[in-house]
Amino acid sequence: MAAAKKEATLEERFEKIENMIEQLEDPDTSLEDSFKLYQDGMTLLKQCNEQIDRVEKKVLQLNEESGLVEFEDAEEDEF
Repeated sequence: MAAAKKEATLEERFEKIENMIEQLEDPDTSLEDSFKLYQDGMTLLKQCNEQIDRVEKKVLQLNEESGLVEFEDAEEDEF
């Protein structure tokens, strides 16, 4: 029985993106490798955005259920 693949955390994805950026900045990285790194980085960024969107929706749902104010409203009240 195959084990379920654990989804990477945002922190893990951001760390991978940082490593990719370092490789892209390396003058010894070939054009082909740079293009592959760019593609992989864009895929990771898309996954990060999707993960952030899911969390944001959960937070908004929790706020609606508990009657709490959204982030934007709370920030405006502080100033």
